Amino acid sequence: MRGPEADLTLLSDTLREAGKLALRYWRHKPKFYDKPGDAGPVSEADLAVNDLLLAKLRAARPEYGWLSEETADTPERLARDDCFIIDPIDGTRSFIQGEDTFAIAAGICHRGRMTTGAVYLPALERLYTAHAEGPARMNGQTITASERSAPDGATMLTATPNLAASHWPGGLPDVRRAFRPSLAYRLCLVAEGRHDSMVSFRPTWEWDIAAASLIVERAGGRATAGNGAALIFNTPGARIPSGVLAAGAALHPRLLALHLPS
Repeated sequence: MRGPEADLTLLSDTLREAGKLALRYWRHKPKFYDKPGDAGPVSEADLAVNDLLLAKLRAARPEYGWLSEETADTPERLARDDCFIIDPIDGTRSFIQGEDTFAIAAGICHRGRMTTGAVYLPALERLYTAHAEGPARMNGQTITASERSAPDGATMLTATPNLAASHWPGGLPDVRRAFRPSLAYRLCLVAEGRHDSMVSFRPTWEWDIAAASLIVERAGGRATAGNGAALIFNTPGARIPSGVLAAGAALHPRLLALHLPS
């Protein structure tokens, strides 16, 4: 029987299998090359994990569309009501360097809205999951986003350029900055309440945030585009031009007001 619960089981089981494959390359000097157009590196592990996910997930749900960072895109997915959105390895640079915070992210959207999401960090053995009808979980335990409301003193996962005063015309918040290479992991840390917020004001690929944005929402937080608009997925360009802003439900509107004052 199909539905969010069954889809989540499929994603979770497949990501755990993909994680085992990724670990065969991790810290074993995987081959890699730089993509054209300054699009970053891709390793042989990215491609192997992508192949595994493609084979397993499309075999189980052949009627779903497919959008992945490491698969050549086609317009075919736009005609499908449901679509897989995949990042085989989020944080490829850190993976190549042997760091342990890389993630494998897989989600399913229905007519633009996320219904299912899973993010797995195989080196840390952390599996974050959610579907649209249930709570967010990490390794099976329910997680909740921060209840903090005050921007000053809040923790924010972000790259330093996002704290330029030009991004905050309503006043630069006095946050405590932290960073993780994987956007999906940053979102999951907000969902878990280990950090109060995360922002990235650069145009953001859908596969970097699709699965984890649902996990934030089901944890009681808010995840929107950087301009406050609702996140819509499986779009023709597969990109969110204004980036992403995620935080606990009380903090999110206050950060947005500083970024986009009325």
